[in-house]
Amino acid sequence: MNFSETLCISSFLFLLPFSSCLSLNTITSNQPLNDGDLLISTPDKFALGFFSPANSRNRYVGIWYHKIHEQTIVWVANRDSPLNDTSGVLAIDSHGGLVIYGNKSRGSPHWSANVSVPAENNCMAKLLDVGNLVLFRNNSAQTLLWQSFDHPTNTMLPFMKLGLNRVTGLDRFLTSWKSAEDPGTGNNSFGFDPTGYPQWFLNQGGAPRWRLGSWTGRGWSGVPQMTPNFIFNFSFVNNQDELSITYGIRNESILSRMVLDESGTVYRSTWQEQNGRWLKFWSAPTETCDTYKLCGPNGICDPTNTDRFECTCLPGFDPKSPQDWYLRDGSGGCVKKQVLGRTCGNGEGFLKLEHVKVPDTSKTFVNMSRSLVSCEKECLKNCNCTAYASADLIGGIGCITWHGDLVDARTYPNAGQDFYLRVDSITLGAIIYFFFFFLTTIR
Repeated sequence: MNFSETLCISSFLFLLPFSSCLSLNTITSNQPLNDGDLLISTPDKFALGFFSPANSRNRYVGIWYHKIHEQTIVWVANRDSPLNDTSGVLAIDSHGGLVIYGNKSRGSPHWSANVSVPAENNCMAKLLDVGNLVLFRNNSAQTLLWQSFDHPTNTMLPFMKLGLNRVTGLDRFLTSWKSAEDPGTGNNSFGFDPTGYPQWFLNQGGAPRWRLGSWTGRGWSGVPQMTPNFIFNFSFVNNQDELSITYGIRNESILSRMVLDESGTVYRSTWQEQNGRWLKFWSAPTETCDTYKLCGPNGICDPTNTDRFECTCLPGFDPKSPQDWYLRDGSGGCVKKQVLGRTCGNGEGFLKLEHVKVPDTSKTFVNMSRSLVSCEKECLKNCNCTAYASADLIGGIGCITWHGDLVDARTYPNAGQDFYLRVDSITLGAIIYFFFFFLTTIR
């Protein structure tokens, strides 16, 4: 027996003799959805109805997977305005808007989709089989008025779009539940920072906790595992109208979701029918080096340094506070080494660092038409340019330049990308000498 059937039976027994436990295809002005009824998608992957999470007695309108036994809520309407009894109704009001009333008298709504269509009474709500609740005019064009995909809670489903509509200002991002018993807006959020070269951040209490990073053409710089494969395909859009990410699933029979949980962890999972459970195959943050700005300005985190401090200074830099560094506190970061006679353009060059998650790109400049060769030339001409890297690892074009301190860089054993750090002539010469000495020695 799946969750939807269990919910309907328990609601029916509790509400006798008044509950009807209807299974609906649509909600109209003449056909609302009462507590105990279900709105089923076509064919029947998702269901919408009233539910109570975990040990709570509060009632919410939510969307869940219809055919699996484990309660898996993917969206909640009235997450911050629960009902305390089973008199709730999800209806279309006289203005064509979708609302939740807390009693049969239909007074002030507990929740509203904030839609008003003057002189319209032919609006209809339907649950699509991708898990998207849509409200539309029931006309020949079926004009879309509102959709739940534009107002996500803690779950990203396949074909859902997250990101910013730069024309309307609509920003779609995930927010965690408060707890397993309370789906109210929690303390964690996960979404785009559009400044500089856009990137995703996981914030806790409004402060960055982990940086997913920027789009490299293959995936996100902070998630080397998240690349197009035989299960998923990803689409990233960044233009004057839109900044968004969407992922599709190649096999529609696979149930997959990405969730931001109450602890502030983002994870991706798929449903295993044979075991009857969700299998998590990726989560973050999980490593010490995932902590945002762990090594401070101009430091870099290396998770393979298990026998010593994960933080090191970038070449050409020294710890700002050697004492703190000795105590394994790298938050103060690093400062440029004092080099006598250092001048801009006097023998400076770039050192290639491999397998790097590039630093925070929120204060970078990006030119998507510039090649990596011209990127180096432009950066070298600008005395304030501290580093550069490719913005598109597939196309081989696109130039990101950093100006000022470099924060939240880390390395990977077999992932990441090449990162080109500006160093003075003495540091560059010392590194070249070291490698020349090393090669002649091993011969």
